[in-house]
Amino acid sequence: MHAMIFEKAGQPLVLRELPTPIRQDGELLIRVEACGVCRTDLHILDGELANPKLPLIPGHEIVGVVESAGSGADAARIGRRVGIPWLGHTCGCCHFCLRDMENLCDHPEFTGYTRDGGYATHVVADASYSFDLLEDADPVATAPLLCAGLIGWRSLKMAGNGKSIGIYGFGAAAHIIAQICVHQGRDVFAFTSPGDNEAEQFALQLGAAWAGSSLDPPPVPLDAAIIFAPVGGLVPLALAATRKGGRVVCGGIHMSDIPAMPYSLLWGERQLLSVTNLTRRDALEFFPAARTAHVQTRTQRYRLADANRAIADLRGGHLTGAAVLEP
Repeated sequence: MHAMIFEKAGQPLVLRELPTPIRQDGELLIRVEACGVCRTDLHILDGELANPKLPLIPGHEIVGVVESAGSGADAARIGRRVGIPWLGHTCGCCHFCLRDMENLCDHPEFTGYTRDGGYATHVVADASYSFDLLEDADPVATAPLLCAGLIGWRSLKMAGNGKSIGIYGFGAAAHIIAQICVHQGRDVFAFTSPGDNEAEQFALQLGAAWAGSSLDPPPVPLDAAIIFAPVGGLVPLALAATRKGGRVVCGGIHMSDIPAMPYSLLWGERQLLSVTNLTRRDALEFFPAARTAHVQTRTQRYRLADANRAIADLRGGHLTGAAVLEP
């Protein structure tokens, strides 16, 4: 197979030819059709997430077709299209797994971080953490749903049922979850980088009630806010924009430090929450919800060999929507 390999933080990925991976019991060998490029990948490549498997094949928004199944995996899935997310395996026996909180597993494995991912022509995945997709699913359009969509969905659930929802950082996750909010009849307030008129217009095209700079207050108090941008300085801004009793949800795996702020921003029974990973239940809920809301992902396609360019475009803020690699 061919794969883009991460060898050292700060260095570009290298295209290599490797033996096709060998699946073990309970695993599937999958031919990759598409793999999204996620901001979490940047955190890994930049050394902001510690102790990745090295050398590593990144990528955890994977869509592909099952080519073979190991012992204990359902052989009937051979030939089916599946999706592989960030959470790649859990121990099943720790305090959290036994309490239906597998996203907090003490001994997890993560696709494209502690096990090889989808910047490749083939990948091996735990069959229990591979989600069956519709036969006619578009691989490129579906790939961002495997992380941006699932984390967005979990963030929205934690935000509660409020009417006015603020979204800080209008990228891949935001443009997916905003469509679900609009379908649910909520008012979306999109906060973008100052001067990013393209992102503001994109949000308005998706049905946002308002779009503006993250430095500006919204026209009405928010019932809840979700922060997808990895910028700790947005936390006090979001709290200030949220009404008493509201929630601010931090939806990223990594964020810069939250600055000191007055207690008055949190007072009034406002809640500050974080989202950690995902559960299989999230996928069972999200994919039908996305279909019902007719979610359309905006994607920019790249060849596998152009993964470094896709990463640079994401890092530089040159994408509206999501980057997707096509092996």
